[in-house]
Amino acid sequence: MQTQLATHIESKIKRAVEKVCESRGLEMNRFIEEALIDKLEELEDIEDLEKLRCEPGRPLEDVLRDLKLGGKL
Repeated sequence: MQTQLATHIESKIKRAVEKVCESRGLEMNRFIEEALIDKLEELEDIEDLEKLRCEPGRPLEDVLRDLKLGGKL
């Protein structure tokens, strides 16, 4: 299902998107949709990273030992 999205952007940004799409044979709608998806994924990754930073770390020696025991080193 698709829906329409209306927004106001700087004219120079719209012209830049039009030029990029035209020069690369891209549909502007698809280009913008993919850009929005990329941004959403980026924001989700940042949230995941912030959660990981709050997790306690492990000593390097323990990590290396576990990798050796698991046959990865």
